[in-house]
Amino acid sequence: MLDINEFRVEKGGDPERVRESQRRRFADVGLVDKVVQLDADWRNARFALDQVKKEFNALNKQIGELRKAKQDAGELQERTKAMKATIAELEAKEGEIAAARDAALLPIGNLVHDSVPVSDNEDNNAVVRTWGEPRQEEKLYNHVDLVQLLDIVDLEAGTSVAGGRGYYLTNEGPLLNQALINAALHFAYRRGFKPVHTPFFMRQDIMAECAQLSQFDEELYKVTGEGDDKYLIATSEQTLCAMHRKDWIHQFEKVEQFVICSPEGNQSWEVMEEMLGNAEEFYQALGLPYRVVNIVSGELNNAAAKKYDLEAWFPASKTHRELVSCSNCTDYQSRRLDIRVRTPKTAPGAAEAKPFVHMLNSTLTATQRTLCCVLENYQTPTGVRVPPALQPFLPGIDFIPFRKALDAKGKLVDLPKPAPAGAPAAGGEAMSTS
Repeated sequence: MLDINEFRVEKGGDPERVRESQRRRFADVGLVDKVVQLDADWRNARFALDQVKKEFNALNKQIGELRKAKQDAGELQERTKAMKATIAELEAKEGEIAAARDAALLPIGNLVHDSVPVSDNEDNNAVVRTWGEPRQEEKLYNHVDLVQLLDIVDLEAGTSVAGGRGYYLTNEGPLLNQALINAALHFAYRRGFKPVHTPFFMRQDIMAECAQLSQFDEELYKVTGEGDDKYLIATSEQTLCAMHRKDWIHQFEKVEQFVICSPEGNQSWEVMEEMLGNAEEFYQALGLPYRVVNIVSGELNNAAAKKYDLEAWFPASKTHRELVSCSNCTDYQSRRLDIRVRTPKTAPGAAEAKPFVHMLNSTLTATQRTLCCVLENYQTPTGVRVPPALQPFLPGIDFIPFRKALDAKGKLVDLPKPAPAGAPAAGGEAMSTS
């Protein structure tokens, strides 16, 4: 959430700046005025409370002096009893107004960076740069056909067991998926990232500190059973955020870059470019043509001040599809999670500065999505070549032949071709990675 001081002119804030950010998001500008009014009401309520407490303390001091002088303090004591009731009422009122103000503050998005293109149509995303030469041949197989021709996915069983978009990876499918995970982990580790394998579920109260509440019913899977309700995470960004709380400092798997850095100067914006650069270098190593786009303001989630997407080329449909999202959330998430950085005192007797950290996240690879792109770009008339960058993580596999073909009616039929040497026979023993 935003700093309440952004709404207070006397504290150096500028409510019009927040209004303009909401306009850029095509969001409710009236929320800003609501917060400003509720904050003014809260300060009035707080002032009234403080005044009564001040009077109450003064009376208690007088009572103490009278008792010390062995004089009657009964009248003053009766006044303090009435004041206690008044204080309780004022405290309740102050708390209610503060809760209403904070509730109005939560749905207001992060301040949109000036470099973000203003639009509510993602067709207007700004292309920052492109890399690679996209394949343009006609009649290439799409990834849905390819996984069936290669026989590396069982869609029928997956849909039967898990519903729409469910699948089982089979044969070389799990090997390719794990190769992408390992390649990404090695890549990030060599660049100084600390590997973390997070829980897959979060409690609702913790999820609320990391994600938009509107996501709960619309986008997140809820698990109810013994104990607290839990939500299946959409990205490890959420569990990594929660991992550091109160510190001082569709079916797919993902390797995510997550950085906590100082809010000073342009550090987080420099880190954002570095994280995007890491993702670009990874996809260049895989040999996948792509473009980087600056996402329009109206498509940003509430936490992001700016977001880049890396969209790779899918030659069968002749279109770019998102493989990477890279966001700078500045201190929007860390404020609610209470994650700060300690800085040295600037002078003797000065208070220790404890600013909220900036938090950034960027996909390195969402493996199943990346795998689909690899298959389309590396297909041949007889199978799929394995990118050289993945071969060190596979057991001597550099090519996967088609095991099936589409007949004249578009029906899958088995090819009369023997399995590669050492591969299990059809219907043989199965191995699970779970």
